[in-house]
Amino acid sequence: MIPFKNTYSKLPSQFYQRVMPAKYPAPKLIAYNEELANELGISISENHAEIFSGQVIPEGAEPLAMAYAGFQFGHPVPELGDGRALLLGEVNGFDLHFKGSGRTPFSRRGDGKSALGPVIREYIVSEAMNALGIPTTRALAAVATGEEVLRQFGQEPGGVFTRVASSHIRVGTFQYFAFKQDLKSLEILLDYTISRHYPHLLKLETTKEKALGLLREVSDRQGDLIAQWSGVGFIHGVMNTDNCHVGGITIDYGPCAFMDEFKFNKVFSSIDERGRYSFFNQVPVIQWNIMRLADCFVPFFGEELPEDIYQILNSFPERRMKAFAKKMGITDYEAQDEKLVMEYLAYLEKNELDFTDSFRALARKHGEKDSSEHPIFTQWRERVKSVDQLDQINPLYIPRNHLVQKAIETVYQGDLSFFKMLHVVLKDPFKYHPDYGDFFKAPQKSERITRTFCGT
Repeated sequence: MIPFKNTYSKLPSQFYQRVMPAKYPAPKLIAYNEELANELGISISENHAEIFSGQVIPEGAEPLAMAYAGFQFGHPVPELGDGRALLLGEVNGFDLHFKGSGRTPFSRRGDGKSALGPVIREYIVSEAMNALGIPTTRALAAVATGEEVLRQFGQEPGGVFTRVASSHIRVGTFQYFAFKQDLKSLEILLDYTISRHYPHLLKLETTKEKALGLLREVSDRQGDLIAQWSGVGFIHGVMNTDNCHVGGITIDYGPCAFMDEFKFNKVFSSIDERGRYSFFNQVPVIQWNIMRLADCFVPFFGEELPEDIYQILNSFPERRMKAFAKKMGITDYEAQDEKLVMEYLAYLEKNELDFTDSFRALARKHGEKDSSEHPIFTQWRERVKSVDQLDQINPLYIPRNHLVQKAIETVYQGDLSFFKMLHVVLKDPFKYHPDYGDFFKAPQKSERITRTFCGT
């Protein structure tokens, strides 16, 4: 049983298109997150593959493709929408959402399907992000569809991913109605978003107050989110406005990746040819995205923003610096610490050192002085009072790209054991487990994955 109680489907028809999932020949369950299902009150004893590939529609579900727009790589696209995804409905306030469920009116000549590889990637990475304490969508199920899809490297097995999210409302959802100059729908969306994510703002009386209140909240949460991404070396890859969530969670794990060797401007995404969404550019990009949300609200409060919103946006670089400083053991961050942090990061880049390993090693390096070491460590020891908590801040296990790729390849070969083991390892990322073999090790140069792909 899935206790659906839907609200998005009660919004006016311009918010979505009702669509049924595609039919698939031989769906097979790859993974089911029983723990998350229990948290949501979902109780299913059979037909998992059929339910989570859309072949059996559970009672109470109301499948629909959500409408939204977006700026993709800085360019406005007035109509995007769920081109290969469907919102099934809501369970205890959380969305259940398919990816790879077939064509919709928003598919734009695509087949609306997904290869199994991106399904495996999102299952692993989203659950790892949750274990790291970073706001994110969650993975409920992964299903192989039993058919092949054609992608850039040829035929691949198809898959459907079921994710759970606090909602699927994006900056691009607001832009969809702003592009159409549909102020009535914008107001409806504003009230709905506040009720889902920021109910304390419901007491505000005017549309202007609500729009400004929402903008403040989104700005604050996104500032924290990007700082958390930075702290684990995560690169989203396509932080377009349609992938920017108004609830401040990580959404849409396409060509995402975790850095191995540190580079300020590291890029993995095969479609990010100019580095717009590179590692260190994620802060200015999210600031830009939030200003595009502000553009949507100009009819409600004019073009001039209150000073405090600029103060929130301008705090993002320091939030990122504080995240790095905390990883170094600096808990009482001061402005002058930025120089120390940046010098340490520059040291990592110059020496092509692994991001995760280098921070994890600091807890032991604090008491191991070496006359031949870089002067940056002398400065660091003078600044840091204690490193006792660093192993609870700096993870040992992350979803390294070569491990994720190995999981995909072995699943393609019909072996689920490595995928399942990797998922178990990443559920406890801070504590060393002797039974987990080499999962903590950085890749050899020959093992490094330098490009990741959307899978569309």
